[in-house]
Amino acid sequence: MMKRPAINVLDGILEECSRDPLTGFFRDGHCNTCAEDAGNHTVCAVMTAEFLAYSAYVGNDLSTPRPEFNFAGLKPGDQWCLCAARFLQAHDEGCAPKVNLAATHKDALEIVPLKVLREHSLTNN
Repeated sequence: MMKRPAINVLDGILEECSRDPLTGFFRDGHCNTCAEDAGNHTVCAVMTAEFLAYSAYVGNDLSTPRPEFNFAGLKPGDQWCLCAARFLQAHDEGCAPKVNLAATHKDALEIVPLKVLREHSLTNN
């Protein structure tokens, strides 16, 4: 699996999203991606109770611990690399979490317009 260049949506070097919990398609703390990443896990988002409930409702329970996968479950405030399509879906439903643009991979733009990501930015980038 070849990682794509680690460039963020602001055209800078992709910053770390989270090491605790350890996130990313490659579980390297970054929202890196590759051709095998069918889910495009490129949006570095800050979990909220509302988004976690929404995600579970649409079939992806991110809150329940899964020890067999070394996954403690997410809680509000955790940063996590989300699938770009799930983020866009949450945006369309009015419950998208905040986004760390510097840690969001440029490939997210294949699915989510930069304008939408900026609307949910943690900062004023």
